[in-house]
Amino acid sequence: MKLRPYLYVLLAFSGLSSCQKEIDFALESPEKIQIHQKLLAQINMPLQENMKIIYYLDNQKVGTDEQLELSINEYRLGNHLLKVGLVQESDTVYKEKNILFLAKKRPEILNYKVIASYPHDREAFTQGLEFYNGNLYEGTGQNGKSVLRKVDLETGKVLQEQKLADKYFGEGITFFNDQVYQLTWKSNMGFIYDAKTFKVVNTFNYHQSKEGWGLAHNNTHLIKSDGTEKIWFLDPKTGKETHHIEVYTNTRRVEEINELEYVEGKIYANVWTKNAILIINPKNGAVEAIINLKGLTKELENKTIAQSTDKVLNGIAYHTTEKKLYVTGKNWDKLFEIEIVK
Repeated sequence: MKLRPYLYVLLAFSGLSSCQKEIDFALESPEKIQIHQKLLAQINMPLQENMKIIYYLDNQKVGTDEQLELSINEYRLGNHLLKVGLVQESDTVYKEKNILFLAKKRPEILNYKVIASYPHDREAFTQGLEFYNGNLYEGTGQNGKSVLRKVDLETGKVLQEQKLADKYFGEGITFFNDQVYQLTWKSNMGFIYDAKTFKVVNTFNYHQSKEGWGLAHNNTHLIKSDGTEKIWFLDPKTGKETHHIEVYTNTRRVEEINELEYVEGKIYANVWTKNAILIINPKNGAVEAIINLKGLTKELENKTIAQSTDKVLNGIAYHTTEKKLYVTGKNWDKLFEIEIVK
């Protein structure tokens, strides 16, 4: 009879342990989805009376019903984290899954027509190209050859130039609030110049985006590529990244996004080693169109450049008042005014 109280304690402890045993369940959802579709998700077990369920997308609460049905049309493309929490009394068990959001439809393929061509410095390893107050400016790369310059469009003559120290590999440029911003490739730093004198007035560092490739702006933010599928939006006062988009078509991501230009509310982007320009939705990263510019190398005097692995199309400049689009490439001997045609 003396052993019976210990038996009661043992039975009570055994029952408590079984109640608190972790519930084993799985989160069921697609691995990838186009954003015009509804995101559907559920767990692989029915809810009991004492259970509650909470769904999160990118750590934001999006649903408490047993099944999730969510419109994702306003989300950026790329990777997102879907998480579900199963609540039982005071305990919550979480399961999570990465889901890839893709564009609604395939990009439109566009062609071009050459309107005019102009001489371009063959020694210029073009990284950035832009018009400012009607004048053409260019940023070039390679260690020991990187410069910021003002160029006469008609002749290709260099009118003004600021050389970077040999340790810097110059990248994209853009003008914002009467200042020139110029990226460097792997030095984790950008330069800010006075637009008239080219005197360095400040520098800024990269944080989340480790490399500098292309640069543009949309009147509120600097827009920066880093060689991945990501395009970053930077605070022009601090240089810090505020948010980003990821560049995707309806089937895949597009990496090595390079030189950028903001044209009539869209991001125009070169892709490293590709003689094409992407037209990208700046809100969600969808590639809406691709301008096929493969034939441009046939217009060059130096035909052997078409076989070079690095002498590719890179340089997009849009004249906002004349509504004209100009392109060139690394060490190309010509700069072209083109018209986009369907």
